[in-house]
Amino acid sequence: MKSSPRNLAIVAALLYVVLVSAIVYAYLFFNIFQSISPIVWILITTLIVAFPAFYLSFKMFFHKKTNERIADNSNLHPTPSPPVGSYFNLSEEITELKKLETFRKEFLGNVSHELKTPIFNIQGYIHTLLDGALRDDAVNVQYLQRAARSAERLSLIVDDLEAISKFESGELILDQRTFDIYDLVKDAYDSNELLAIEKNISLSFKKESEQPFYVYADKERIRQVIVNLVTNSIKYGKEGGSTVTGFSETEENVLVEVTDTGIGMEPKHLPRLFERFYRIDKSRSREAGGTGLGLAIVKHILEAHRQTISVRSTYGAGTSFTFTLKKAK
Repeated sequence: MKSSPRNLAIVAALLYVVLVSAIVYAYLFFNIFQSISPIVWILITTLIVAFPAFYLSFKMFFHKKTNERIADNSNLHPTPSPPVGSYFNLSEEITELKKLETFRKEFLGNVSHELKTPIFNIQGYIHTLLDGALRDDAVNVQYLQRAARSAERLSLIVDDLEAISKFESGELILDQRTFDIYDLVKDAYDSNELLAIEKNISLSFKKESEQPFYVYADKERIRQVIVNLVTNSIKYGKEGGSTVTGFSETEENVLVEVTDTGIGMEPKHLPRLFERFYRIDKSRSREAGGTGLGLAIVKHILEAHRQTISVRSTYGAGTSFTFTLKKAK
């Protein structure tokens, strides 16, 4: 217990009570066979009344002395005023909290909407089949196929959310090894060849980039990054356009750049491009497919590698994504 004025006053008052009580009980013990005299009752009553008065006196005395000491110390060591910058810091924190709250509300609304769409479609197709369309050979298989596609989309959304959750919680362990990033991009080009032919978009490499560039990273996770960027460049590319990938080396990293000649983006969209479920043109984005979580996963994968990704875009002219990977020794 700290030796504060309040505690000292309590101890002093208790000592006083104990002392007087001892006197009273001693008197009663030696006069047990005698009737209690009026003097004893007066003493007990005095004790009861005196205790609060005694306690308050001590409290006021010690508080007075303590206040005097505090005043003396304040004169010797005046308390500095809070720096002006602290008020600005507090204002910035409040602004940041408001932004986070807005983001949380938007995210919950987006999750609800993204999950509701496939669930609503599945319910609609199944109820239609149960209401009699199941016996109609002209539509039953078609409706089942549409319900299956919606179920797959729902599964992809859940899988992507789970992946992001694991990245954010640090549960996902990277399997890093040395591999050729040029060869990995070639595989991504091959897997998107049919989509590129459909839109008449050429897939190529920059000059002097058609050679091995070895990096040290999780190959399958970086495959996700490359496939996402290449697929997006085709989906949102212009008919007859192109997607070009280039590589360059620094002392420690390999820089990878995926550039397209697509529709591009306005500057206002770029700061939020890697947010979960953020879509520039919501109707067009859903028609193109995807869960709306691709770029968010890309960002988390690269951050897990302690690397960064940036984007440059000109509306109507195209977009360029640039990220780094650790160069293999």
